[in-house]
Amino acid sequence: MQIISFANQKGGVGKTTSALNSATALGVLDKRVLLLDLDPQANSTSALGISKNSVKFSIYDVFSGKSDITEAIIKTKFKNLWIVPSNMSFASVEAELASQSGRESFLKNILFKLKEENLFDYVIIDCPPSLGMITINALVASSGLIIPTQCEYFALEGLTQLMMSVKQIKSRYNPNLNITGILITMFTPRFKLSQEVLNELEKYYFDIIFNQKVSRSVVISEASSFAEPLYYYSKYSKSSLEYTKVAKEIIERTEGF
Repeated sequence: MQIISFANQKGGVGKTTSALNSATALGVLDKRVLLLDLDPQANSTSALGISKNSVKFSIYDVFSGKSDITEAIIKTKFKNLWIVPSNMSFASVEAELASQSGRESFLKNILFKLKEENLFDYVIIDCPPSLGMITINALVASSGLIIPTQCEYFALEGLTQLMMSVKQIKSRYNPNLNITGILITMFTPRFKLSQEVLNELEKYYFDIIFNQKVSRSVVISEASSFAEPLYYYSKYSKSSLEYTKVAKEIIERTEGF
């Protein structure tokens, strides 16, 4: 079972969009996928048409010990795709974990049962836009990390900080954590800035940048407003086809981990 976090402490880089649509595309490609919504904003949950306020159990209940993770898993209406939903209650978990021993490995221990039972091929984790304790938990539990990155200069600064954090987590808690890749999002090749930032990224991270880039597109926003992943909202749109290629690249990059 591959556990892959989509993380970037900078907001607005397409992290949730990428986690959601990559997970959906993996399901279409006949992989059993669990999407784990670790963002208190619960956008992944809402984007799948699930009411975050009416679920029986959420990821907060799992962290607080009120339910087992298997009780919180919801089968979506989309092929091979399940989700553990989130809601605003999860925002308090950062503070609740602070006083606990072994707090960095809390999620790793929760997911151990799923790994033992081999229920899924992939667990895709949508992290909050921060490098707090929730994201640390995700990285400690993960075998891979995908970093959605927008082509702007602030992205370079944020990447440096994230790479330092990954290095620390690998040395202290999870030597098996690999960077699956940097996923370029909202890419507009005709914009000079996009090309300049991409060239700069390739100077330092050429070997880990995904071959497939995700273009800026209005259809992505439209799909979210209809609570459907891209593949089901507009199967043959450019964005949907791009995320299918991203999913294929994820499979290629995670073989042998």
